[in-house]
Amino acid sequence: MLGKHWIELTYLLASILFIFGLRGLSHPKTARMGMNAAAIGMAIAIIGTLLKHEIVSYELIIAGLILGSLIGGAMSYWMPMTAMPQRTALSHAFGALAASIVGIAEYYEEVIVHHQTLPAYKMAALGFEVLFGSLTVTGSLLAFFKLQEMMRGTPITYKGQNVINMSLFIAAAVIFLYLIYDPTQANLFWVMVVLSFLFGVLLVLPIGSADMPVVMALMNSYAGLASAATGFAIGNNVLIIAGTLDGFSGFILSILMCKAMNRSITNVLFGAFGSVSQDTGQAVEGVMREVQVEDVAMQLAYARQVVFVPGYGLATAQAQHAVRELAEALEHKGVQVKYAIHPVAGRMPGHMNVLLAEANVPYSALYELEQINPEMQATDVSVVIGANDVVNPDARDNPKSPIAGMPIIEVDRSHQVIVLKRGKGRGFSGLENPLFFKPNTGMLYGDAKASLTKLAQAVQQA
Repeated sequence: MLGKHWIELTYLLASILFIFGLRGLSHPKTARMGMNAAAIGMAIAIIGTLLKHEIVSYELIIAGLILGSLIGGAMSYWMPMTAMPQRTALSHAFGALAASIVGIAEYYEEVIVHHQTLPAYKMAALGFEVLFGSLTVTGSLLAFFKLQEMMRGTPITYKGQNVINMSLFIAAAVIFLYLIYDPTQANLFWVMVVLSFLFGVLLVLPIGSADMPVVMALMNSYAGLASAATGFAIGNNVLIIAGTLDGFSGFILSILMCKAMNRSITNVLFGAFGSVSQDTGQAVEGVMREVQVEDVAMQLAYARQVVFVPGYGLATAQAQHAVRELAEALEHKGVQVKYAIHPVAGRMPGHMNVLLAEANVPYSALYELEQINPEMQATDVSVVIGANDVVNPDARDNPKSPIAGMPIIEVDRSHQVIVLKRGKGRGFSGLENPLFFKPNTGMLYGDAKASLTKLAQAVQQA
């Protein structure tokens, strides 16, 4: 009995560390401490679980631990920070797959092998973890494929898609509820598993890469809730606590991401934002004014304040170190440099913060949207690096725009704007950006990393 109390004590300590870890992630300065606390908590939780007497085979556990550590270590070492959204999507898929397998194995063992009748509460927990775990697996994998550009990132839609999706989910939910009433219907259980996997694919299929921050947060929430249900099913308190923390924090984060885009979750899930067939609003007249590296370097070198606005293009060009080198060259000349961070810039929450942190950009130089916008009129030059919708003034000025009402970084209010783009095409959403046609905007075409490197060299010589 004493042993059981010690195990529960380890679970309590692990849960406290998870809470402190989550609290630490609320600010960049304490994020590293939060991650370390959560990692220690997980290690304690694993040790506490291994001390239980229900362990079937320590050999298999050790083999799994070694294999998982090798895979995780290799991914962490070789995967670049620019691919962090894909890495996160895979983590969600692996975590949800573990929860699904536990639920399926538990049902198979008790109902199919031993022909036992599960209590209603246990069948509810098993069904919930399999239902949400399965759809999270395929949904996260599809998000990975889109982010990795193994398939097109724009929404894939067809007629009646939302009706089919909802019908699939309702069918899976009805089967889930019936299984609570009669858990012995194994055939229905397998049908629910298949429908859940299929629904995860169809759920993410019509969602474009521009909405991936919300999708990632939702997948995180689903994986957490599936883990919590696993805890109820197998009687593991630390899984219940950790899964609930993960599930609800992910849901809250998805709400915040939607608020940052001035959109609802239903619009994200069923609106197919980024579809090439959607109305792109009013046509923009004028021409884009192309500028050269030498001219931009002179503007930057003699400015008082420069604001960099990173977007997904920064990640694809892997230009985070180049922008830091340019910033250091400007600071050496006495120019004040700031970085404007939009909440949904990139493909996952905090994507730009992670990239800039890798380049050792100080946290004090990062400014959120609400902090930087009041300073835009006093900014001499704003440099937009691979961002589109988050600086599109149509969101503010055109009520008919598909992104109307979305908070933006108001770079158009600065004295001069330099936009780094590969070409003259539109951004991911398919919306034309009036910013690019304004008289105070100059377009610097080419690879962002190469352009920033040339600018840093030119500024040093100016």
